[in-house]
Amino acid sequence: MMLNKFMKMFGQKVEAKVQDNKPKPKKSDKEIANEKNEPYVSILKVDLDPNNPRYGSFEMDWNAAFIANLSTAGYKGNKEEDIVDQWFQDVCRHVVMETYEQEQANIAKGDNIVRYINRRDTGNGRSEIS
Repeated sequence: MMLNKFMKMFGQKVEAKVQDNKPKPKKSDKEIANEKNEPYVSILKVDLDPNNPRYGSFEMDWNAAFIANLSTAGYKGNKEEDIVDQWFQDVCRHVVMETYEQEQANIAKGDNIVRYINRRDTGNGRSEIS
């Protein structure tokens, strides 16, 4: 009520000033990457099986520049999800290989710890890695 009286006294200038003082919404990392035409990928959610935490899934988000980057790197697919899945499998494979190499080094030292990685297609462009 008081604001209306104040605005009538000073007219449109006050209204413009009030609008200028509104806080601008913060841009997301994806929006910033899109503006810069930079690749963006993020893990939005990780779901774990409460009965067996070895099983789970990742929900990921990406932008067109990320897909273009993967395509340039040689990843192919009919859908973006297929391209990202290939990339993610490669990342996981590299982690497994590093783990394997470390285990081999540990075995040589007498430490014998073995872990196994399994992949299961859960449909809808998602995979379960355990």
